[in-house]
Amino acid sequence: MYKKVVFLGIAFILTITPLFAQTTYLPLNSEDHHILDRIETLSGKLSDSLFLSTNPVMRRYAVHFLEWQRDSNKAGHFTGTDNYNMQQMISESGEWAANENGAIDSKHPWFNSFYQKQFDFLHVHTKDFFLVINPVISAEVYNEKDNNKHLLYWSSRGFEARGWISKRISFYTYVADNQERVVSFANEWIQNHNAVPGANYYINEPNYLYDYLIAAGYFDFAIIKDHLNATFGYDKNFIGDGIYSMFLSDFSASAPFLRLNTRIWKLNYQNLFMELTPQFVGTPASLLPHKYAVMHHLSLNVTKWLDMGVFESIVFDREDHFEFRYLNPIIFLGEAEQSLGTPDKKHIGFDFKAIAAKHLQFYGQFLLDEFKASNFFSNDGWWGNKWGLQLGAKYFDAFTVKNLDLQLELNVVRPYTYTHSDTIANYTHYNQPLAHPLGADFIQIVGVAHYQPTKKLFITVKGMYYTQGTDTGTADFGSDIFLSYHDRSMDYGVKLINGVKTDCALLNLNLSYQLKPNLFIDLGATHRRFVSENASIPNAITTYFYGGFRLNIARRDYDFY
Repeated sequence: MYKKVVFLGIAFILTITPLFAQTTYLPLNSEDHHILDRIETLSGKLSDSLFLSTNPVMRRYAVHFLEWQRDSNKAGHFTGTDNYNMQQMISESGEWAANENGAIDSKHPWFNSFYQKQFDFLHVHTKDFFLVINPVISAEVYNEKDNNKHLLYWSSRGFEARGWISKRISFYTYVADNQERVVSFANEWIQNHNAVPGANYYINEPNYLYDYLIAAGYFDFAIIKDHLNATFGYDKNFIGDGIYSMFLSDFSASAPFLRLNTRIWKLNYQNLFMELTPQFVGTPASLLPHKYAVMHHLSLNVTKWLDMGVFESIVFDREDHFEFRYLNPIIFLGEAEQSLGTPDKKHIGFDFKAIAAKHLQFYGQFLLDEFKASNFFSNDGWWGNKWGLQLGAKYFDAFTVKNLDLQLELNVVRPYTYTHSDTIANYTHYNQPLAHPLGADFIQIVGVAHYQPTKKLFITVKGMYYTQGTDTGTADFGSDIFLSYHDRSMDYGVKLINGVKTDCALLNLNLSYQLKPNLFIDLGATHRRFVSENASIPNAITTYFYGGFRLNIARRDYDFY
């Protein structure tokens, strides 16, 4: 029933509202976000249009921002590589350039019909219609020590398309068929969670070969020109400035959503309404039930160098219908929840981003799951002290080395955070965490070095270390967010690392070379060491190498666990 109401509401808005200035969005996990983040920090001023903590980012505002920075670079803050990156990003989204024709022409188009523009296999641009279609292809093989019985690989084939109609409605679609046989520790995660990270339904072929389809798409239109955009579709979202997020990450599967994004003055306000899938066991043989989430995030550029934000989410379970009181777009739904008298899963949070000296950026998030002041400050280890903390820093052109960017991040999540009284309204979707992939009950330090020594070579080094308490047997010490907190093992004396202590260290080196626009060759290696207290959980040391190519798709990363 609620789907019909939502559909009719959108149709009503489309009918009565003159639509303007719609947009499409930059893909998540691409290098584009890092480039925008770097350029914004080097400029010394936060943009009042980008608001990079809410992702995906609008192509329209990204192009306008880059055009302004490129044309006003009189002080020479940017390197030749920066100027190249900016020009490439403007070209890839050239329909949003000032003259609506910013895409660079190809020197050698195919049959005078294909690749007339550098980035676009098919490019159509008329007065009332714009369309870009591109193939999506990847092939990557892995060689893991002591795991060579079967070929390990990742392969993806599909297409993506984006465009607009009469400059009133924009659209995007992505479909790709995937097969992969993953390295051992990632395969262990899949088997334990009955889910492939980032995917929904999958087929487990013999010898742990996973076959699944990735599909995404949306329509976008402006309700109020330059101020209020509505996006309705099926995709992922991310809230935060870090490698990971305490609020909402793009780790789990795509989900149906309605997103309202409002930009006024120095404010950015996002309303996100989602339909999620609760956890299940085994392979779905029929239509799965649903649960729902509402998230609000408000950002304010307090000064030209400081952004502060507040966050709120509610995950709730109704028997396949939406709770219409949660359609209230005003932030802080707590009062609405209390008036309903329902134990829905509620979070509030705060975040910030600050830039300094045109080279440094500091950011953080604090998420509060449950709070009682008497227990919070008594240091008695009450189980209900549930919170998550993220603190991070970025250093651009580190140590005066051009295009060397460093990032260091600390993530801490208390036991039982993101859990719920039942196993439905917890902070998960399709057997995957909605926020941090590790769930809860951990301390993690992660660092990334990005280096672009030439225009087409990207070198990335990622190091990660975490300590986590682990549940064993029937004990629930708080790390498994899929369990009901009613089954907890204790009420008091809950430490930050609760349960069997495990330690994991990981190091990854990746080299990516761009042969042609969005066509990359990847080479890399990962070493991972996992040990547990008293070896109560099998220890594992893993080393693997990989290589392959990809076109119009981000690299598949298993370094999450």
